[in-house]
Amino acid sequence: MTLHDYIKALDKSALDTFAERCLTSAGQLRQVAYGNRRASVGLAVCIERETQGVVTCEQLRPDIDWAYLRGSKGA
Repeated sequence: MTLHDYIKALDKSALDTFAERCLTSAGQLRQVAYGNRRASVGLAVCIERETQGVVTCEQLRPDIDWAYLRGSKGA
């Protein structure tokens, strides 16, 4: 699932709570979801954690070798 799909399903209160748990704002999450901004590494990790893996770091930041960082297959 994309971040856009994930946050689209949330009402305003739930989105604000989700943003708070991700240590950011709802506006910043929307910017990332719509592709206007790139998630920082820290934000990508928070989003994956707070969505219980529904939205992954790999989806948010495909430019990073997450497999290497996770200790699994890597280049």
